[in-house]
Amino acid sequence: MTRPVAQQKCLYTNACSLGNKQEELEATVLLENHDVVAVTETWWDDSRNESVAIDDCKLFRRDRQEGRGESVAIYIRKGIECEELSLKNSHEQVESLWVTVRDQGSKGSLVIGVYYRRPGQTEPVDEAFFLQLQEAL
Repeated sequence: MTRPVAQQKCLYTNACSLGNKQEELEATVLLENHDVVAVTETWWDDSRNESVAIDDCKLFRRDRQEGRGESVAIYIRKGIECEELSLKNSHEQVESLWVTVRDQGSKGSLVIGVYYRRPGQTEPVDEAFFLQLQEAL
């Protein structure tokens, strides 16, 4: 059974490479019964597909396309109605991910986002993120 959006249990973490911490994250999510988990700096690429799944969770991810990537991800417990937002203001240098979660008890929804801002990031990228934030809201 899923909880109403207002009562969902959430976790945010900056993994600084989730590769050697995946099992720990999975155990935490399952033992603590989190509904939504947002992760920055996963450092995933296309070679990591099966190994990043968490039982009973739907995974949304945005992997950096070039070089060693920071990458972001959101896990949402299965049974919670959700979908990734496609933003017109998408920008490849902005490491962000946006998901809409619908509340089953009402006609409302909640937008969840995860964003990684690199140290020394330039003002144009900050402005691109701000446009995404405005659109998501």
